[in-house]
Amino acid sequence: MSKSATQHKAVNDKVLLRQDMGPVALLTLNRPEARNGLSQGLMAALHEELAALSHDASIRAIVITGAGTAFSSGHDLKELTAHRNDPDRGRGFFAATMAQCSEMMLAIVRCPKPVIAAVNGIATAAGCQLVATCDLAVASVDARFATPGVNIGLFCSTPMVALSRNVSRKAAMEMLLLGEMTSAEEAKLLGLVNRVVEPDRVVNEAVELGRLIATKPQRTLKIGKEAFYRQLDMTLDDAYAYASAVMVENMLDAEAEEGIGAFIDKRPPRWPR
Repeated sequence: MSKSATQHKAVNDKVLLRQDMGPVALLTLNRPEARNGLSQGLMAALHEELAALSHDASIRAIVITGAGTAFSSGHDLKELTAHRNDPDRGRGFFAATMAQCSEMMLAIVRCPKPVIAAVNGIATAAGCQLVATCDLAVASVDARFATPGVNIGLFCSTPMVALSRNVSRKAAMEMLLLGEMTSAEEAKLLGLVNRVVEPDRVVNEAVELGRLIATKPQRTLKIGKEAFYRQLDMTLDDAYAYASAVMVENMLDAEAEEGIGAFIDKRPPRWPR
């Protein structure tokens, strides 16, 4: 990819890097010395950048990857442990960290633009949660996934929320109860990732997916992503009623009018801006 077509900047003291590749923003978790552990600083930087990208008209899709040999090892246990000597034994810091992580994950779900994980190495605990939270995921053949908290006396309860909404109950419980590593190919079979590619292709594959998505009508994608997540927690009757109402509003949108008209006329659509 040519440097002239790429915009690069560091965010929040370089714990997060952003690289714009045309309509796709590549965000790199940049704490390789800590296996990209989700410290409060890194989570704040990622949350802030997601908010900015949500309103950036030049960006149509977002890719998240990790610097070094790991995607993310999850919460920064050293940062958490350092607060055990607080007067409340760390309760306040632990609560703030878990709440911050949950809000960051929800920011991905609420982002109007598709978010793709490019998993270049291990994705464990909250790192696995991050993969499960993204809309799509591309994994390297040597990527590994786990929710290993049970092995250190800390059940992966918040990662469980995203994991159990991506894979079957039995598969989620096996990962949570055993805490063992899952291969990239197995993760694909379970539905945790979409594609498995060679290590030197993982970021490019995710960016190419983002570029393909960028060719689709923008408001339609926003409508569809929001509807997808909202209907998941509804009863079947409520989901159909909600989705039907969304379809009606979507039909009245200029993008649908142009897209359907182009299909009928057998011509390429000219998406309104």
